[in-house]
Amino acid sequence: MISLSYIIATRNRLPLLKITLERLLNELQPGEEIVVVDGDSTDGAKEYLQQLFNEGHIHQFISEPDNNQAHGWNKAMLMAKGTIIKKIIDDDVYNYTAIRQCKNYMLANPQVDLCISNCLTTNILTPQTITEANRLEQYKKWQNGEVKSFTFSDVSMLIRKSALSYLGLFDTQFSMMDWEYALRCSWLRANIAYYTGYNSLSVGTPGNVTSKTSEARLKREGKIGMRKYEYFGDRADISLYSELKIAVGKVLFHKKYDPYADVNQLKAISDPELKEIYNSLYHHLEAYNQSRSGDFIL
Repeated sequence: MISLSYIIATRNRLPLLKITLERLLNELQPGEEIVVVDGDSTDGAKEYLQQLFNEGHIHQFISEPDNNQAHGWNKAMLMAKGTIIKKIIDDDVYNYTAIRQCKNYMLANPQVDLCISNCLTTNILTPQTITEANRLEQYKKWQNGEVKSFTFSDVSMLIRKSALSYLGLFDTQFSMMDWEYALRCSWLRANIAYYTGYNSLSVGTPGNVTSKTSEARLKREGKIGMRKYEYFGDRADISLYSELKIAVGKVLFHKKYDPYADVNQLKAISDPELKEIYNSLYHHLEAYNQSRSGDFIL
């Protein structure tokens, strides 16, 4: 029996993907699987993943064009064979000990549909600046019935596969798919557990899907979510977590923004330098968890 499926949807992110998968492969335990959906990459990622699959390192793999990122993630969720599903985003950092604590809690409490946790955030161009992005206050307001819905990042989320029949998949109409999904799950009164430890560190990187999305579309999606899910909370017109993946000037201060400048800065980082940055972030997340205790709230 597979207790946990790690799912990855990716396209043309080979340097970051290699770092993420190397960590995950070293952490993988019996009863766990890795499912990868590649969107027909042209940067060598498809061939890299095919080799890992042929060698038996990853358990399920397909490479074909996707209509959008939600489409790719939905394929991966449907392919997953585990009782619990954990998204692994190719540019983010994870603490697998904390993830397994969340998994074990969900297995011991079968009524739990979702588990979310505290999260750290940074940007690949300024990795020395790391901040907290916790949603505990918003979770408690929702739990107490003060609000109908609240937002959280799918970076930290674990979901029970059997809950998909009620909660559904990611909405392929939304660029801010994690934002919409959080609002939908909370509005539907999913049974959500909150882990006060930190199972992830969100890393903003130039060139990801959200960073290419127009401000007008993000604001339009925000208005739809507000009306559909009765959401009038903090920063209701745009996903807090999408903001982390967009240059601040693009949305918050309406300054002229050149996305290619940041993409070129990322490309200028050599593979060894990139690996060193991520090693530092993994160590930081590990130390952060060791310095404090985490509890579950339900």
